[in-house]
Amino acid sequence: MHPKCRANVRIILMNNDLLAIHAKSFYWASFFLSKETYNKCSSLYNFCRTLDDIADDNSDLEIKKKKFLEFKKNFSNKNFENPIIKNMWDLLENEKISKVIVNDLFDGVESDLENEVKINSQKDLLVYSYRVAGTVGLMMSKILKVNDKESLKGAIDLGIAMQLTNIARDVIEDKKRNRKYIDYDFSAIKETINTADVFYRRSFPAIKAIPLSSRFSVIVARRVYRKIGDYILKQKNIENYSKAGKIYVPTFGKIIETILSIGDFLKLLFGGNTNYSNDDSHSIINKEINLDERI
Repeated sequence: MHPKCRANVRIILMNNDLLAIHAKSFYWASFFLSKETYNKCSSLYNFCRTLDDIADDNSDLEIKKKKFLEFKKNFSNKNFENPIIKNMWDLLENEKISKVIVNDLFDGVESDLENEVKINSQKDLLVYSYRVAGTVGLMMSKILKVNDKESLKGAIDLGIAMQLTNIARDVIEDKKRNRKYIDYDFSAIKETINTADVFYRRSFPAIKAIPLSSRFSVIVARRVYRKIGDYILKQKNIENYSKAGKIYVPTFGKIIETILSIGDFLKLLFGGNTNYSNDDSHSIINKEINLDERI
């Protein structure tokens, strides 16, 4: 089969999963993964997306809590009639992912199942971001065969960075859901993006531990998602931000970031010292969650 035909077949097959439908930035980066690795990452995403959909559903709060507890119970009891749960357990067992990490994810999602959600401190913001996204970065790294402890911490950082980007982008949507992760103020949005940039920068050296076959995909995902912050900052004030709708990187922008990712790839491949360090931020999270026990 001609390579272009194979690519088209793959696109058709992928359109049936949640990653292709909902996660445009990650889906773009996924084209640089092998089919086997893509399928594993897709299983992880489908599981996380299912939890997100429960939390963000417009149903009555008690109904959402009931759905959440039922899904959590089915997961704990290994109810393999649900293929999403079966695929997730296959991941945990085959990739040696601790169930403690999944429980952290459950805790993060459950914290959103309230009539009003309000985060009051930087520590709480970072702990929440770890639970709902740092966990995903950690599990993704396990799928990508990363075993080095410092690099796994970098994977947590990348997940946190992406979640902070989400929070900065979704302030209006979250306000409608009575969720206040940060203030409804452009200064707070800028500060959150700046904090995300710290985590993006600190995650970069850890990418070197990812096998070459999957490394470029993570570099692209990091660059494209980080670029969302630049598009947010271009709004300059809360009025423009409010009118902009959901901010994302358009296809042409993704192409540019993909090209620039080649430089990042070569820097990691041939660059000098790229030691990872983020002990200060992790010490804040460690006041509530022992990250060393998760990796």
